Amino acid sequence: MLFGIRRTFSTAQSKIKHIGVVGAGQMGTGIAIVANRVGGLKVSIVEGNESQRSKSRKFTESWLDKEIEKKRLTAEEKHQVLERFTYTQSLEDLRDSDFIIEAVTEDFEVKKKIFQTLDRSAKPSAILASNTSSISITKIAGCTQRPGNVVGMHFMNPVPVMKLIEIIRGLQTSDETLSLTKDLATSFHKEIVEANDYPGFITNRVLMPYINEAVYALYEGVSTKEGIDTAMKLGTNVPMGPLTLADFIGLDTCLSIMRVLHEELGDSKYRPCPLLVNYVAAGYLGRKTGRGFYTYENGAPKK
Repeated sequence: MLFGIRRTFSTAQSKIKHIGVVGAGQMGTGIAIVANRVGGLKVSIVEGNESQRSKSRKFTESWLDKEIEKKRLTAEEKHQVLERFTYTQSLEDLRDSDFIIEAVTEDFEVKKKIFQTLDRSAKPSAILASNTSSISITKIAGCTQRPGNVVGMHFMNPVPVMKLIEIIRGLQTSDETLSLTKDLATSFHKEIVEANDYPGFITNRVLMPYINEAVYALYEGVSTKEGIDTAMKLGTNVPMGPLTLADFIGLDTCLSIMRVLHEELGDSKYRPCPLLVNYVAAGYLGRKTGRGFYTYENGAPKK
């Protein structure tokens, strides 16, 4: 047992000892916590923004303190977990990582630069994974000289809680890369679903048009935001309404994914709602900015 969690050893754990995570936002921090806390791996996190590094550290310590309160962790084990975390500002510092997971903004040009740098600086055997929720893995892999070592590993938010990882095989992803990625996901105690390399994969191909249609319903005056969310919660037995969910995900992320679906699939049914476009332009991005479809104070909806 490690930290109260039963460990099952796999091929991945014999080959992967050191994980690199690029981006210390919500997703990157969550991935790092799971890799460290559940996988028992050394984790290096690359984040260029000092404020975001500080937020990530504080969130991790707070999360571990809650685990102690729930008697899932001891103070000594918390110390051991934190010892396995390293923060850095440079992608070159991941040169010794065996498996690197990119978890930055949903923007191909940003990801392209990161993967090109990692391709030059990471050791030849390192696997480069993207946590992209919609962008083609084949396209990302084409930016590197190691396309066989590139794979999609789409975690769900919040990572420590959500059980699913979508694993996406690009056109040139090797059998060994796919197998190691699946073993690693299993060692994180996650359920795996394989998706083919199509825009949005499975979850966002279905989820984002649903959210976008809810925004259209608001835009067209079908009902209020509360009415739309209540109807979907009570009428379809989902834990939160689509507009609340959009705020939780981030309206900028929702818009980015809808644009990928619209551009790549070319169907007008994926056209982002103008209201969503305007909210993002205004900086109303959801919980993380304190305002989206709802307003928030300290991360909680204001009454």
